[in-house]
Amino acid sequence: MTLPVFFAVLAAAALHAGWNAVLKIRIEPFLAMVLITGAGSLFGLIGVAVVGWPIAAAWPMLIASTAIHFGYHLFLVAAYSRADMGIVYPIARGSAPLLTAIVSLFWLSEPVSPLGMAGVLVLGCGIASIAIAGRKSAADPRALGYAALTAVTICLYTLTDGTGARASGNPHAYTAALFVLDGVCLTVLALWRRGWRGLAPLWRFKGPGLAGGAMSVGAYWIAIWAMTIAPIPLVAAVRETSVLFATLIAVVWLKEPLSRNRVLSALLIVAGLALIRLA
Repeated sequence: MTLPVFFAVLAAAALHAGWNAVLKIRIEPFLAMVLITGAGSLFGLIGVAVVGWPIAAAWPMLIASTAIHFGYHLFLVAAYSRADMGIVYPIARGSAPLLTAIVSLFWLSEPVSPLGMAGVLVLGCGIASIAIAGRKSAADPRALGYAALTAVTICLYTLTDGTGARASGNPHAYTAALFVLDGVCLTVLALWRRGWRGLAPLWRFKGPGLAGGAMSVGAYWIAIWAMTIAPIPLVAAVRETSVLFATLIAVVWLKEPLSRNRVLSALLIVAGLALIRLA
């Protein structure tokens, strides 16, 4: 992974933390997710108008990824409905890089060097420790189960999109089409569940929704592009440093205390990044 790609993926991680913070707007998590994916679909349409649709070879992966993302959104919303973001987010994102690294060895035959794998492990431990340090009481077991399912879907869509973007020959067209399909599917589900009246409250949050959609598109667009020119497991691991950025947002803007455990967790994440970069 070259230095420019490394820093680009770090920027994607910061954007990812940003759009997840938008989920804290004062509507239920499902509607917030519909708002953000719907806004992302609009940006995807703009992208399609500029770069066009991907070639036919990419569509099987696109359809599979859309289905996996659909499950990801539902599992994430179910977890957020039962536990705080500070518990769910690090567990889901912390375990995904290791799963991705392991599965990629068998699915893509894309090996990771011992130093790179050590970096993935150290980074994952740092992310998981943020979740453990943030727990003030026992979490709902169902929330932890949904967080684990979210991690599985993250692993699956990461590998699917990395493979699909490479097959498409144009990661930009692939990403634009993915966001269009993703937003349309979740919006259709919302309309079926709630109807037009049920979605009317979203109009009051159109500003944060557009901001969240733009950050979501930017974050994953960078990640998919990076996976076409760098090892997918390493890109996935660096991308999950979004948890560190989320912690910084909580400390700086939300004025949450900077505990010793958070500092140690951050140091582990930075050490993991250093190992990945050296690999």
